[in-house]
Amino acid sequence: MSYETLIYEKRKNYALVTLNRPEKLNALNKQLFDDLDSVISIIENSSDIYAMIITGSGEKAFAAGADIKELNASDASTGERFSQYGSKVMERLEKLNIPVIAAVNGFALGGGCELAMSCHIRFASENAKFGQPEVNLGILPGYGGTQRLTRLVGKAVAMELIISGNMINADEAYRLGLINHVYPQSELMQKTEEFVNLILSKAPLAVKASVEAINYIDKNNDLSSGLAFESKLFGKTCGTSDFKEGTIAFLEKRKPNFIGK
Repeated sequence: MSYETLIYEKRKNYALVTLNRPEKLNALNKQLFDDLDSVISIIENSSDIYAMIITGSGEKAFAAGADIKELNASDASTGERFSQYGSKVMERLEKLNIPVIAAVNGFALGGGCELAMSCHIRFASENAKFGQPEVNLGILPGYGGTQRLTRLVGKAVAMELIISGNMINADEAYRLGLINHVYPQSELMQKTEEFVNLILSKAPLAVKASVEAINYIDKNNDLSSGLAFESKLFGKTCGTSDFKEGTIAFLEKRKPNFIGK
């Protein structure tokens, strides 16, 4: 299926989504959110997609923020709806029960940084830049930046970055815990796909259950409730064919042959 603002590819049990507005530095507009929302629905309904990568086209930007020309037409009412829609799509992405990895290949500013943060894991190229510069436009982050950045790097650091509008480079983002790894730009996609292939070598239902258990923290931060939910999922995985295969393969000192059942 083809889209106006992104490229969707299914590759060997994983999805690759490339934001494709290079002339706009892959800025986020309503059409892009519509397209991404559609892709998320496809992935939700696919039984053989076990991971997802999001990256940007070109060598300059992952996504350089919201489309300012489109945003400029907003008033108080339409601005709130603009924020709500983008937040809804990013929340759907975050709630997928497969690993979602952002391969940040350049600028990830404003909405682009928020999109990266809605992914479960973030790899970045050495030339990547991160920031929430919305205060320079007279607004605040509108797609979860105040919420996710605070959770990822802590209140004081998030406060500093958001109210100053300052950008940080990939090394600083790594030091703060905003991203998982930094790679040379020429190696970013190779390293990201190597990681995805590592995931694909694991038991798919176990990976999904792990993602679901970790995401549960966003619903309920109570430890006892989280432990009970984890135990429930643990029991479910113990009832799978892959569990039997994994344990037998371990005892037989061979690689397991997981089938996702």
